[in-house]
Amino acid sequence: MQQKSIPWRKVKAVIFDVDGTLYSQEKLRPKMLVALLTYYALRPWRFRELLLLQRFRTEREKRPGAAGPDLENAQYDWCVPNGHLPTSTIRKVVDQWIFRYPLRYLPTCTYPGTQSFFKALQRQNIKIAIYSDYQAHAKLAAMGLPADLIVSSLDPEVDHLKPAPHGLLYVARKLGLPVSDCLFIGDRPELDGLCAEQAGMPFLLVEKLPVGQFNFYQQLEASLAQIKVS
Repeated sequence: MQQKSIPWRKVKAVIFDVDGTLYSQEKLRPKMLVALLTYYALRPWRFRELLLLQRFRTEREKRPGAAGPDLENAQYDWCVPNGHLPTSTIRKVVDQWIFRYPLRYLPTCTYPGTQSFFKALQRQNIKIAIYSDYQAHAKLAAMGLPADLIVSSLDPEVDHLKPAPHGLLYVARKLGLPVSDCLFIGDRPELDGLCAEQAGMPFLLVEKLPVGQFNFYQQLEASLAQIKVS
């Protein structure tokens, strides 16, 4: 779907992916690289933790559409090298560097126009929902973005990673809306786009530009305002 073809009068809810959709991963990664190298340069005996972080991401990427039960805990079990490391250790490292530490950088990595577009949706009484493969409550709070519903693929009601459609279908049910009245915005066609396609939900791909040139949400807000007043 193109921005100009969005039937705003029919859209009752906009569902957002998070990573790469609401903030720039390209801007975040150098900050995290500096933080990681600084931390582990002073603690070389813990350098193997960096390999755990890489393994965690790799193992998840290898499993598109993975299903539960209990994906929240399974994602750590996937990372255990030959069963010789407690999952509690992996969970602690991942929680520190993937889920908590990046939060301090998200306010400056949020895409321009995002907050304004969220406010525009609220003014038009369009519901805002979040659907991410990761838990996203803390990320939304760090970016100062409100949402009517936040859902993760790891929630027990979903327990399916993208591109399985279960998460989007669950969001639509929770909002009490048909999937045709929802719009899903994401940045990865092979995951977000296919997820929407399998759910039968309209999909809009984020136009990736450098942060200084990024005007995707400004354009969306302008198109929403134009159609609503016409």
